Amino acid sequence: MLVEEIHTHPKAYDSIKKATEALGFLQMSEISTCSLLKTLAASKPSGEFLELGTGTGLATAWILDGMDEESTLISLDNDETLLNVAKENLGVDKRLKLICTDGNEWIKANAKMRFSFIFADTWPGKYMMLDETLNMLAPGGFYIIDDMLPQSNWPDGHAEKVTNLLSILDSREDLAVTKMGWASGIVLAVKK
Repeated sequence: MLVEEIHTHPKAYDSIKKATEALGFLQMSEISTCSLLKTLAASKPSGEFLELGTGTGLATAWILDGMDEESTLISLDNDETLLNVAKENLGVDKRLKLICTDGNEWIKANAKMRFSFIFADTWPGKYMMLDETLNMLAPGGFYIIDDMLPQSNWPDGHAEKVTNLLSILDSREDLAVTKMGWASGIVLAVKK
């Protein structure tokens, strides 16, 4: 018997969700994904977190909710309109640094940084700059991606990109990888 999932939402969640829907932004992380992000964040005290693809900050709110007070989160997006929703709702959190930039350029410029947790929710760090992003992962660090199960908004040819990405992750000897067939399709990898 399946038990209906009940989640305690972060304080800013409802206002971010309302603003997200008003913008017509449909690429929100599922609540199950967000809950997992919160739980994984709680396992990294004093952690250095990176989110690639802030969007409006829905997943960001959950990550922050799981982090302790000594942890920090850098979250970036290239869409100022979306990022402004996150800034309005989460910008007062001193643990958070929101950056409007091109993800590929940011990864190149910050290649020496190391993170205990990377949530790659956009093309840079997932389908582009994958090796560089995984090099930024500290030993024992989590690399999390979603949307690995077929999605109605996938463009033609995207299924092959997903298959290729999963194959690359499976072939890496420096990662322990688990593919989960729930939510939108989560992949959790840990750097050995």
